[in-house]
Amino acid sequence: MRNNYLYILVAFAVIYLIRVLPLTLIRKPIESRFLRSFLYYVPYVTLAVMTFPAIVQATASPIAGAAALIVGIVAALMGASLLPVAGACCAVVLLLELVLV
Repeated sequence: MRNNYLYILVAFAVIYLIRVLPLTLIRKPIESRFLRSFLYYVPYVTLAVMTFPAIVQATASPIAGAAALIVGIVAALMGASLLPVAGACCAVVLLLELVLV
């Protein structure tokens, strides 16, 4: 029989160490411009790595997901806010899935 409390304790310890070690080991400001810029972009890259595959695979056809991703990126670059971008992506997926499936 597995001990669920042991799994929870190990998960807690790992998460706690990941969050506390940088605070305790790095006490002075980071001087390296490369390292500062790298750390600045880590959250954005992590979000992109988790989001982009989910967008493409969430539809019945990966082509519809990829097309919606492209339309969403173009709409966002043109200055559209979140609601119009989401609406355009949903419309593209709906239309393409009606045609492709």
